[in-house]
Amino acid sequence: MTAQNRLFEDMAKLASGALGAAAGIRGEMEALFRQQMERVLHEMDLVTRDEFEVVRLMAEKARAENEALSQRIAALEAQLVQAIKAKPAAKPAAKKPAPRRQPKRPTPAS
Repeated sequence: MTAQNRLFEDMAKLASGALGAAAGIRGEMEALFRQQMERVLHEMDLVTRDEFEVVRLMAEKARAENEALSQRIAALEAQLVQAIKAKPAAKPAAKKPAPRRQPKRPTPAS
């Protein structure tokens, strides 16, 4: 029976060693795959998540500023319309036509 127990112990050690090696290989494969993917993504010249977030925040800020400026323009246009309605436009005074000039005649040389 001890020989059989010993055999089971040896098989258990062998199995645990194999599982440990398999886990190590798995970790190495994941690291290698991650490196390959990072290399491919770098060659594709894609932006990082941080860069994307910075640009997204800039776009949100620009959109908010654009909205604020649009509202300001609308308010100024409304004020302009009210000012035009309150003060009628002055009619331009009629201009007198300029007098016609007679062309100069050359004088005879003495």
